[in-house]
Amino acid sequence: MKYSTARQITRVLGCGNSTVLHALRRNQSTTALNGVQRYSAYPLQDLTTLLSDHVAEFSYDDLSDKVIHRSKRMILDTIGVGLIGSQTDIADTLREFAMETHGVSKHAKALVWGTEHLKMSPPMAAYLNGCSTHTMDFDDTWHPATHPSGPVLPSILALADSLPESLQPTLQDVLVAFNIGIQVQGALLRCSANARNIPNRLHPPAIVGVMGSAAASARLLGLGTWKCRHAMAIAASFAGAPMANAGTMTKPLHSGKSARFGLEAALLAEKGIEGNSQILDIDSGFGAFYEDYDPERLINILDTADNVLLHDQDIAIKQYPCHLGMHWGIDAALSARDQIKNKMGNFSFNDIQGIKIIAPKSKYINRQIPKSEHEGRHSFQFTVCSALLDGTITPETFRQQYRERQSVINLLEKTAIETPEDNTPSFADMFVKVIVQLKDGALVESSCSTPYGHWRYPLTDTDVQKKFLKNTKILKSKTRCDIINLVSSMDKNTSANELSQILYK
Repeated sequence: MKYSTARQITRVLGCGNSTVLHALRRNQSTTALNGVQRYSAYPLQDLTTLLSDHVAEFSYDDLSDKVIHRSKRMILDTIGVGLIGSQTDIADTLREFAMETHGVSKHAKALVWGTEHLKMSPPMAAYLNGCSTHTMDFDDTWHPATHPSGPVLPSILALADSLPESLQPTLQDVLVAFNIGIQVQGALLRCSANARNIPNRLHPPAIVGVMGSAAASARLLGLGTWKCRHAMAIAASFAGAPMANAGTMTKPLHSGKSARFGLEAALLAEKGIEGNSQILDIDSGFGAFYEDYDPERLINILDTADNVLLHDQDIAIKQYPCHLGMHWGIDAALSARDQIKNKMGNFSFNDIQGIKIIAPKSKYINRQIPKSEHEGRHSFQFTVCSALLDGTITPETFRQQYRERQSVINLLEKTAIETPEDNTPSFADMFVKVIVQLKDGALVESSCSTPYGHWRYPLTDTDVQKKFLKNTKILKSKTRCDIINLVSSMDKNTSANELSQILYK
């Protein structure tokens, strides 16, 4: 991916070599000359140039069969978790807020998922739908750690809704835009070694998510390199969210705001708004978000990679509606429960003397007795005890009437957690062990190093589809089948709004 000056200029201006030379020699294109003059101020091999060129030139030909398959699974899953998430109290409140502050116009075209045909402006629809994907923490997780799909898919489907029929993208165009949005997030995360671990300062979907949304939206709009560069520069000014809001009602807003402001960044860039043209290369640019940010890491990756990052690094599609780290403890607890049942025949929580959980250290997922459903989704203790008690984890697990059962409280009061230093807080390396002491003195242990749904042990296609069907019960059966078929094909001859306009109940 090392480009000559002529090729770089050609891609920036969106015209052929002869056009550029003609403009230079005869001084007949002020736009071309200004573009060349501005562009010549930057080094030939900087990250902002490489990545914005990558966004502008990304095409279906860049997608391997493996990437196409994986990204279709991600799209189907994101629609499913967005639809079930749209029925939560948070989603209701956010829609009420949006209608009070932005109103509903008869000219609005972007569908708000899971509603009865409510339509709003593309940025507001992207915001509401992006929030819905994360209200239950049921959306996918990647490595280095982020939730990549929630900030991207809602933004490009809302954008597709708003484009006139003559410019209406196809589902294949959506697939390409989605993948460059995922690619940009993964690329930027690889500029930081610390990003490998479970985050403790900033929430990645609010950092790299807005950049991925901007890239995907810019690609769907067909912006050239110069405007892609500025879409990402603008998006960087919308990035940021502290991890302190994990386990609260605010955390889902991070995906929503990234979907919204990434889309807005691309639309502003399309209209000529510009930002810092080296936003990805300087410490005071995107480097402000990571203490060990090093753009050289990404330059090396883009120079040597044969495939996009999703080809080599698969995604985790969740089996349970909670923080991914909880899945290790849940699977270990379910295994321990089976052992106890095999040993004792019948199982009762009264048979348990104590529970020990050995897990990686992370302050925002260590909550002894959670006070809300959102804290429960971020509690090793609660998810382990619920799995032991009920033999499953479902959306109902986190509702108040289930959380506050005396049987759950009794188990939580008997539970201790240990966080040894050698248990790395990384989704690539961590493990969780559950040790149950029974009242007869027996110890039952179970350890999990790779839960079902992790990229090393992915859900089968059948199970991804089953999850989607469970999450979309608000839709008519035919609509659910239509969505599955449309996503399975993502056809170049099918208009994007054939998918985006049927996500209502």
